[in-house]
Amino acid sequence: MIVIENVTVATVDADGTEHTDGHVVVGDDGRIAAVGAGGAGARPGSPRRIDGTGCLLTPGLVNTHHHLYQWVTRGLAQDDNLFGWLTTLYPIWGRIDAEAVGAAAGAGLGWLALSGCTTSMDHHYVFPHDGGDVLAAEIEAAARIGLRFHPTRGSMDLGRSSGGLPPDNVVEETDAALAATEAAIDRWHDPSPGSMLRIGVSPCSPFSVTRELMSEAAALARRKGVRLHTHLAETDDEEEFCRSRFGCSPVEYAEQLGWLGEDVWLAHGVHLDDAAVAKLGATGTGVAHCPSSNARLGAGLARVRDLLDAGAPVGLGVDGSASQEAAHLGEELRQALYVARLRGGPTALSARESLRLGTMGGARCLGRADDLGSIEVGKLADLVLWRLDGLGHDGIDDKVAALVLGPAAPVELALVGGRPVVEHGHLVNADAHALTLRARRAHRRLLDGF
Repeated sequence: MIVIENVTVATVDADGTEHTDGHVVVGDDGRIAAVGAGGAGARPGSPRRIDGTGCLLTPGLVNTHHHLYQWVTRGLAQDDNLFGWLTTLYPIWGRIDAEAVGAAAGAGLGWLALSGCTTSMDHHYVFPHDGGDVLAAEIEAAARIGLRFHPTRGSMDLGRSSGGLPPDNVVEETDAALAATEAAIDRWHDPSPGSMLRIGVSPCSPFSVTRELMSEAAALARRKGVRLHTHLAETDDEEEFCRSRFGCSPVEYAEQLGWLGEDVWLAHGVHLDDAAVAKLGATGTGVAHCPSSNARLGAGLARVRDLLDAGAPVGLGVDGSASQEAAHLGEELRQALYVARLRGGPTALSARESLRLGTMGGARCLGRADDLGSIEVGKLADLVLWRLDGLGHDGIDDKVAALVLGPAAPVELALVGGRPVVEHGHLVNADAHALTLRARRAHRRLLDGF
């Protein structure tokens, strides 16, 4: 049992309940046993008691879009738009293997944990023919760091010779991609309550995947009872591609293929007209909002306020670290607020709404709202204790505003199912320096000759 007290608690429950001097009790089962105002009082046994003075306790952040392998290709194609960036990087990504992916995932997930993330998805869609078991490599990395993990088995079958964007050596045959996706679900997916590992189905994007693979992947996911994810409506180029090739907008194309619904969440959703926003809201289709990546690539400002008002689930994502080198999920809270206000003015998104995007919004996108995303009795104890009494935050009396508007806050403690994964700003289960060295070696090996 763990007792955290003398702490400001932002529960992010449906009522937005907060306690300026509160407590949370984590039971031996890794779930929240109590939350409320004041002290926790006497508890049976000998619980670990943590003094949260000067801190804010929130649900753990949920990362809804990432490409972990990109950690070892950061800093490249710095001034390109999406299509130019992809064209530059695909030849390098065609050289990745299980060692490189394992190194990248260890570094990326370790950094996410230090940024307040307790649950992350990953969208992996590059499977070089001689690269080994790259999906297993990142799953092993997540287990080592201790994060809850929702990797999605991606795919591409529309190479450059057939009118797609990726080079032919990184695409798969349609049937082979579907078979490998089903095998990954059968091998790894754990649907049980409290699961640490769930698999999703995620063809890459309309400009790298055939109509057949998109529709068959949706059918496969629904037959296996898992979630669907893909990139959609990220750039103007994609809009033009869909209209010229399919005669419709990206969202209309997705609808034709069965890719809208409560079991689907889409990455980016930047370029949406009013009809598309309404359609996503009406169908309960989620959106992974990646403000820093969209800014880095100059993709545009997502209509987050409009999506929320339409009823669409919206979570936050850091996106791949080659398009968003900071990859700090805690900082995306501020970036999301800034982007919303650039588009809609100073009332477009509040600090508390931004925190909700990073917690409950993400849990909804991943289908985990019953277990994650808020601090409520019976939910999994995925919690982050943010230290907000240092120079960078002191004097911002509203601690939620301090977290969202202030500089990146140090993580004093991060729990996943009641188990510490970060303490006093350090990883519990891995050595950050060792992760750095391994990722550095993989980076140098991939870039030799480029």
